[in-house]
Amino acid sequence: MAGNGSFIRLMSTPIHSTLAAMPPLPSPVLEGKHFILASNSPRRRELLSMILPHFDIAPSRNVDETYSAALPADEVPVFLAQLKAKAYSDLITPDTVLITADTVVICQDCIMGKPHNADEAQRMLAMLAGRTHTVVTGVCISTAKGCKTFSEHTQVHFAPLTLEQIDQYIARFAPFDKAGAYGIQEWIGAVGITGITGCFYNVMGLPLHSLYEAMTNA
Repeated sequence: MAGNGSFIRLMSTPIHSTLAAMPPLPSPVLEGKHFILASNSPRRRELLSMILPHFDIAPSRNVDETYSAALPADEVPVFLAQLKAKAYSDLITPDTVLITADTVVICQDCIMGKPHNADEAQRMLAMLAGRTHTVVTGVCISTAKGCKTFSEHTQVHFAPLTLEQIDQYIARFAPFDKAGAYGIQEWIGAVGITGITGCFYNVMGLPLHSLYEAMTNA
């Protein structure tokens, strides 16, 4: 549904049918606040709709996501979430809660972003296969009073994958918009992931429990 001005209003309508279609329970603590999600990710929109009855989506803006090579890998997501928050700071009013986030996959001390093509996706998945990696999401919650940040870590355990399985997944699901070239909620997650340690939703791109706790105190 189109919102007024420059926002898109999302009224608790999950995009992906695998998540609950029921609207979230009301939270008196969150009432009276204007929540804005600054993200192009359909998964983050879907996830946020599980805990917020309504929120606006800020239009995409160009953000320079350059970071120092000296920055520890698990600190990169929070750093990028803060960069995104600064790019949207003009949207903040006294009742606004702006949410920005960034997710990375870390395997053998290497940061995996989104693959640019099938060959890169294949290399990423081949590296993840048979190993445990870490998914880190950094979140920045900005209000007129300032901003608070946090990060969530989830360990993901992958079974060995054949090259045929990897290529079939890439051909069918085109995971070029996903860090690490996979979606845990998709086929490869069902057949290739043996387990996780930590928050499932964090692997999808938004750690819902931690975010809810942070929003109630924003």
